[in-house]
Amino acid sequence: MTDAPSPDATQPAAAVQPVPTRRRRAKLFVLFASFAVFAYVFDQLTKLWVTTTMTEGERIPVFPPLLHWFYIRNSGAAFSIGENVTWVFTIIMAAVSVAILMQLRKLGSLWWALALGLLLGGALGNLTDRLFREPSFAMGHVVDFIQLPNFAIFNIADSAVVSAVVIICLLTLRGISLDGSRHTKEAVAKDV
Repeated sequence: MTDAPSPDATQPAAAVQPVPTRRRRAKLFVLFASFAVFAYVFDQLTKLWVTTTMTEGERIPVFPPLLHWFYIRNSGAAFSIGENVTWVFTIIMAAVSVAILMQLRKLGSLWWALALGLLLGGALGNLTDRLFREPSFAMGHVVDFIQLPNFAIFNIADSAVVSAVVIICLLTLRGISLDGSRHTKEAVAKDV
């Protein structure tokens, strides 16, 4: 027997770091890209459907009184906040998209791949509207059409972004880092 510590004893108590293999990273990247493409394409196809089959301001009951399609073009953010500064939202969505792509090298978790993919797909969906819809480049209005009672009117991109934020919050609360490592309460208490 030797006096050398076991491999588990050399690991810090703060976190157990899984070392993703190249193959696992490739799979996670494919999953991330799949979620992003799905969210983006689904968003753009539903907006195309709404703009070609409905007139602006038209309201169609789907499951009354819970769900209606109500086609509007939103020049602001949620609840039409910031209608006169649309260009700010264009810059924010572009910056968020770049920030997500810069974090991909750290990706080591299936759930983070899902969250970041949905976040990127949603951000790019609304960014496409801001860049290419009327009234002008980078000042476009976002197509919203999903209406729930006493709530904002939104679209698939908005749903993807909100879903991603919920997943990110849950992962953070559970102590799961972007690289897939898990931080325990004991380790957090030692750091403080």
